[in-house]
Amino acid sequence: MADSDQSTTSNDASADSREDVNEDSKLHFSEDEEILITRMFNLVGERWSLIAGRIPGRTAKEIEKYWNSRYSTSQ
Repeated sequence: MADSDQSTTSNDASADSREDVNEDSKLHFSEDEEILITRMFNLVGERWSLIAGRIPGRTAKEIEKYWNSRYSTSQ
């Protein structure tokens, strides 16, 4: 009985770590995406949904999080 409990616990931990990896991998942007984000930001400002509309598979939240982590002025 104890073996099955440990197996379930380790499976839950593996699932949690996979979610973290998936979440982090979304923040990796290609050079082309970075250039496009920068150009669009210079044109339209912080209109993240408009910028995300130009990059397939990206959300406004991902774009904003990327921008704030990369170009934040509060250091």
